[in-house]
Amino acid sequence: MNQLLTSKLEASLPQVSDFVENGVIKVSFFSKLWSSFLEYLPTLLIAIVVYIVGCIINRIIMSILSKGLERSRIDKTVHGFLKSLVRVALLCIIIIIVLTILGIPMTSIIAVVGSAGIAIGLALQSSLSNIAGGVIVLMGKNFRVGDYVSINGTEGTVREITIFATNIISVDNKSIYIPNGTVSNATIINYTREKTRRVDHIMSISYNNDAKKAISVISDVIKENNKILSAPEPFVKITAFSASSIDIVVRVWVNSADYWDVYFALLEDIKDAFDKNGIVIPYNQLDVHIVDNE
Repeated sequence: MNQLLTSKLEASLPQVSDFVENGVIKVSFFSKLWSSFLEYLPTLLIAIVVYIVGCIINRIIMSILSKGLERSRIDKTVHGFLKSLVRVALLCIIIIIVLTILGIPMTSIIAVVGSAGIAIGLALQSSLSNIAGGVIVLMGKNFRVGDYVSINGTEGTVREITIFATNIISVDNKSIYIPNGTVSNATIINYTREKTRRVDHIMSISYNNDAKKAISVISDVIKENNKILSAPEPFVKITAFSASSIDIVVRVWVNSADYWDVYFALLEDIKDAFDKNGIVIPYNQLDVHIVDNE
């Protein structure tokens, strides 16, 4: 029995020896890893410092660029796009410098970028199309910063055109970002590109009223509004005999900046003038004729 236990113990001794040897190997590995980290630590710290300094310089350059663009004669529409482009370019330069400091060869960086280029291009198709769309928008000059536009039904004042999107502010002060790829293919209505705009209204009066008198009253209201242009000449004529009313079309020309002021002022002033002259704006009416066959 004792011999059996002794043999088993002796058989187990190599396994313990292997464990110890493996343990020594493991300790040696982590020791070498730690020493390598300590040797590499100064380079890592330098890379971190360079990155932080690079970001600070990036902000300074962007601030100088912004002030320079404000003082320059370059169209404000291009400002946002240029700033976005320069910001991305500077960030790429900083990253390349940091990778070089970390000891990654430039050839390796180029090889990785080249091999990943196709994959990145496929993954960022929409982003690349937005960049191309931004270039098309700037080259087309369909609108500028400050213009009031409608892009596929979304209306607002253009605040900025960046490298990826166009930012417009709606009339209720909502900030809307539309991808440049969408903008370049969209139907765009520019309300402020031209110096003048036409205000259109249709005023309805009762069949019991004198249409010529109503036209005269509307014409007098138009003459009293000094924001309405005399040329082209205002147009006030009967446009239709509707089921419940005589419809009179009113068309006047104004400076684009005065459009909404004139639009609402005409409605109020014509309504007041109609009330003073006994001209009725009718409700929808239905005449029922009863025929007695008896």
